[in-house]
Amino acid sequence: MPIPTQFLLFGNYLTKKSLLVRMIFLPYLCTRNQKTSNILSELRIMKQIETIKSGKNFSAVSVGKMSEIIEHVLPMGPNVTIQGKVFAGQAVGATGSELSFQTLVPGQDSGFLHTHKTHEELYIILKGEGQYQVDGEIFPVSEGTIVRVAPDGKRALKNTGSENLTMLCIQYKANAFTEADSPMTDGVILQEELKW
Repeated sequence: MPIPTQFLLFGNYLTKKSLLVRMIFLPYLCTRNQKTSNILSELRIMKQIETIKSGKNFSAVSVGKMSEIIEHVLPMGPNVTIQGKVFAGQAVGATGSELSFQTLVPGQDSGFLHTHKTHEELYIILKGEGQYQVDGEIFPVSEGTIVRVAPDGKRALKNTGSENLTMLCIQYKANAFTEADSPMTDGVILQEELKW
């Protein structure tokens, strides 16, 4: 049974389990209305960020195993979600950057080109392979590749491999670091005994 396009939300990847559920309930979901949206939201398998520990000077969270990133769902508007993407910067309390994880299934792309107003981004490929494009330049990426893109760069990513592609994206304000922010200048090695 084909899945009507109104149920294939922008950037949405249907897991086997959610596809099966949608196929079972499809005859009852004739139109895309608020009731249908509520039912689909309840049916969608969603993974949550888990808080591990926090204190005065730290916080620790878990987004789960990298193989489970595909289970996260990022709401982007009334009828738009992205399956397999999770932002974690606010959850961990980051004050100088935002970070997200995203998994693209084989053949999937990021769905759109985008730029930023002030944020530079680092894309770190954690698993899989694909193609990245910036300003029309397309090049291969794979596990271990790091791509920096300035705010004005028109960017997109596509999984061209046979396995899921998982990446970490770190956003931060462009041109914020100076020479004084180098790790060797900013870091302070303490003379305290390290105890576990």
